[in-house]
Amino acid sequence: MRAAYASDPGLSKGRLVPEEESSFRSCFQRDRDRIIHASAFRRLKHKTQVFIEHEGDYYRTRLTHSIEVAQVGRTIAKALGLDVELTEAVALAHDLGHTPFGHTGEDALHALMAPYGGFDHNAQTVRIVTHLERHYADFDGLNLTWETLEGLAKHNGPVTGTLPWALSDYAGRHDLELHTYASAEAQVAAISDDVAYNHHDLHDGLRAELFSTDELAELPILQDCFAEVDRKYPGLNYYRRRHEALRRFFGVLVEDVIGFAQQRLAKIDPQSVDEVRGAGQPVIRFSDALFADLKVTRAFLFERMYRAPSVVKMREWVTQVVNDLFPYYMDHPESLPKQWRKDVDEVRDETALARIVSDYVAGMTDRFALQEHERIFGRRGEAASPSPADFV
Repeated sequence: MRAAYASDPGLSKGRLVPEEESSFRSCFQRDRDRIIHASAFRRLKHKTQVFIEHEGDYYRTRLTHSIEVAQVGRTIAKALGLDVELTEAVALAHDLGHTPFGHTGEDALHALMAPYGGFDHNAQTVRIVTHLERHYADFDGLNLTWETLEGLAKHNGPVTGTLPWALSDYAGRHDLELHTYASAEAQVAAISDDVAYNHHDLHDGLRAELFSTDELAELPILQDCFAEVDRKYPGLNYYRRRHEALRRFFGVLVEDVIGFAQQRLAKIDPQSVDEVRGAGQPVIRFSDALFADLKVTRAFLFERMYRAPSVVKMREWVTQVVNDLFPYYMDHPESLPKQWRKDVDEVRDETALARIVSDYVAGMTDRFALQEHERIFGRRGEAASPSPADFV
């Protein structure tokens, strides 16, 4: 049953370029389907979550992460009476703007783009779905609904102050009401991102042997999860034991979000999606108690995983890759693929060129960026270029 505060596809604010609607899919379903068929979505399969894509076949990539976020989002949205397809669309697209090499690549590109307005992956997501995907005859981008674009722009909360240039460029043509909170569906997608990475980063850290199961079992929430598994399955195999504990941890996070959201929604009692936007506070989030416990887990992951010597070593290398590629294309724009050359021919200043180069580098997968770096620069500095064996 649809809640009063849910987004209604029948009342959508529509698309920037009007289109005839489908007779068998809602507008939010069409958004989701367009995202899944986008080139940028496919490239996520070779983009870093934490570990560079060649470091192992079992680690999460941006693609598998996005699928997990969408799965969590569907569960929470359904429990709260929200529009599942809008939640799924925002969840599947929320990381399209990420560079190769995860946040490390983003940090490097942002520094290189500082003279030209910087780089922000959320704003880049909007740029991709409104401009860079060029497959349709009638428009650039995917021509997504206002509600999906709003969710991508501000799923983490209102966007205030100086806007990232990529977001400002589109907002000047299509008012996404950036000063308000997003719909409950977009807020669900945002919290589902937190649920997914808090869960799967523990999995990946264990697989990489950056910490032990015993260390994990001492953390808040996980203590109780391991204790429950040990009571129910005494003597369980090592790998099954930690999997059972982690899936219970996953369930605790999801149940906390649903339960706390139900309390907040009952208190605020919004009667429309616009009342959710105007509530002045997020309606979908963790409870204070669970969030405090999660901060302990995040601190543990930061120290033992995100700043582990092997991860830091790889980050230093991929930062150099981005630092080499960007100025090369600035100096040799003719080296860009032919479908980019029309844009290059139309640039009138260095900033415009830098933004095209930024789009190109940001769209690279880990694998392609490493291949391009070797193709352009050869094996120079080979001793500084690590192999996967260096990180085992």
